[in-house]
Amino acid sequence: TSSSCDTSLSVNKMASYCLTVSRLQHALGQGARRLHVTAAFSAKAKVSMSRFEPGSYIDYDKLHRNINIVRKRLDRPLTLSEKIVYGHLDDPAGQEVARGRTYLRLRPDRVAMQDATAQMAMLQFISSGLPTVAVPSTIHCDHLIEAQLGGVQDLQRAKEVNQEVYNFLASAGAKYGVGFWKPGSGIIHQIILENYAFPGAMLIGTDSHTPNGGGLGAVCIGVGGADAVDVMAGIPWELKCPNVIEINLSEFLSVWSKPSPVPLRPSYVDTVTRSTEDTVSRHLTRVSKPLTCSQWQTIALPAANEGVTAGGVQGNESLKIPGVSVRGPRYSLCPLTPATSCSVCLCVSVSQLKPHINGPFTPDLAHPVSEVGAVAEKSGWPLEVKVGLIGSCTNSSYEDMGRAASLAKQALDRGMKCKSEFTITPGSEQIRATIERDGYAQILRDVGGVVLANACGPCIGQWDRQDVKKGEKNTIVTSFNRNFTARNDANPATHAFVTSPEIVTAMAIAGTLKFDPERDFLTAPSGEKFKLQPPTGDELPALDFDPGLDTYQHPPGDGSGVAVDVSPQSQRLQLLEPFDRWDGRDLEDMQVLIKVKGKCTTDHISAAGPWLKFRGHLDNISNNLLIGAINIENDKANSVRNQLTGEYGGVPDVARHYKKNGLRWVVVGDENYGEGSSREHAALEPRHLGGQAIITKSFARIHGT
Repeated sequence: TSSSCDTSLSVNKMASYCLTVSRLQHALGQGARRLHVTAAFSAKAKVSMSRFEPGSYIDYDKLHRNINIVRKRLDRPLTLSEKIVYGHLDDPAGQEVARGRTYLRLRPDRVAMQDATAQMAMLQFISSGLPTVAVPSTIHCDHLIEAQLGGVQDLQRAKEVNQEVYNFLASAGAKYGVGFWKPGSGIIHQIILENYAFPGAMLIGTDSHTPNGGGLGAVCIGVGGADAVDVMAGIPWELKCPNVIEINLSEFLSVWSKPSPVPLRPSYVDTVTRSTEDTVSRHLTRVSKPLTCSQWQTIALPAANEGVTAGGVQGNESLKIPGVSVRGPRYSLCPLTPATSCSVCLCVSVSQLKPHINGPFTPDLAHPVSEVGAVAEKSGWPLEVKVGLIGSCTNSSYEDMGRAASLAKQALDRGMKCKSEFTITPGSEQIRATIERDGYAQILRDVGGVVLANACGPCIGQWDRQDVKKGEKNTIVTSFNRNFTARNDANPATHAFVTSPEIVTAMAIAGTLKFDPERDFLTAPSGEKFKLQPPTGDELPALDFDPGLDTYQHPPGDGSGVAVDVSPQSQRLQLLEPFDRWDGRDLEDMQVLIKVKGKCTTDHISAAGPWLKFRGHLDNISNNLLIGAINIENDKANSVRNQLTGEYGGVPDVARHYKKNGLRWVVVGDENYGEGSSREHAALEPRHLGGQAIITKSFARIHGT
């Protein structure tokens, strides 16, 4: 049956769509992931999930059967997000399904882990005693590379500094059947998009920006390491049955509006408080002009920044790829979904979306680019843009880099360079190699840019910034995903704004937050005044992608002989000891360690940046517990009263003192506690230091699990 909210997931259609998307992925740089046309048209054909796992196949038959079972039971149409989620139920016939109330037991297709969270996940998996993982799994080395001098130097330094961790992850991957992407391969989410995502897939990743893969019609969800271990161990994964937010888009994007304003605007309208309800945000698009894969990717991800379970997209146009004439299915919801089928429905006219910029200090404070300068003047925010930074898992595609380079070329042609410092982060080794070959990287260098390593870098605080002192007010503009206080450079006085790579590039050239490229003129050294023309960039390179260096380590067929060593003297890795079991008694006579004032993200609870090196050592990383949280008692960070001594001390110091003296304690928080990254250390550390409970108005979804 078909309805306004019930797109048929027929096996034949999905198979042909998979062919089309796979060819698109190949064009986007997925190398040898080519599917034979004849095989893809056959519903019974076995199609490998990726070129790296020839023995693991996409099972659309099972997905289709599960969907039909649930549809008949619920007796209502299903949205695409529901089809993918319910299609992965462990027991579709017996599972109770009630949005926002019941917990679903699911069987994801695969697991992905970035190197900072993979350490704890693999340590937990080692504790399970199992010989190998139950589902295809990968480790991606992208979080431990600090931006300092430039890509080549920074990568070499990271390999030396993190050798112990990289050796552990590589050997653990080899022993337990986990693929290992070496440092320099790229950002986990870009690698997933290039190699592992496919329509109808369910993938979980130990990083909050895993929903990036929704750009290819998959449900990709960020989780903590313990959830990943469950799936790798063959245990059904539990997820609170999500609500559905539908965002319908229509008409054309303006020439300066990459799809960045699409998610930025709902971020502002919806706010983080709304997203504590464990929702799946599905951006159900009806755009008059077909969008590119990188544009879908940009739309899919940012809902995760407000705590939403996953963001995904659908289009109603066939994908058109050179040399491929296969039409995909009508992978859309046709007319508007009935209100009864979605928890929240929003309609956005894309043509009315102007370029936006969000910030400072939070991703849900949005301003039109044309107005942010005036708002900044009124608010006392620094107008000078100290640094412009483009890249991140969301905005580092070939198309993104080409559009940024087109603006840089206009400035260079008139003898101009960036007035701000300017950095460029390629999303993957493939993107880096291709923009080097095609000249984009050199153009961006010539305008004053520094090409950083293929890694997360400043987006997650891995930035050895030297141009300002801590506490010095300044403004940076990035195309990153988040801009929480002190996230990028550990400076709480840095006013960080997020926007598209094109706007970042334009503001870096102009050097000011007041610059609106649609309206304002630049002045060349010759005195000529000129306006930047709208950015242009090819979706795909004319010469195909250059794969660059081979950075993937296949696990051996039998890893039983591989040794995984963790030194007892290591300051970065520590084998886990099981927590004490609950004694069966109610919790009584507990001390409040801290009552947190306002927003408390995982960056406040367990800071990143220099602390990333301790992600595999629970005791050492616990020394950052809540050091960024503001104590409501004195409006200070990392300053709480020790009720046993009467003196003030750091939060982890007081917690350790309570534990040593047998005093159990709790933390009191506010709304959406634990918003942000999927680092489970923010949950492990309180328990390790003697905490018994976190009491809040609400938890962010990932932190709550």
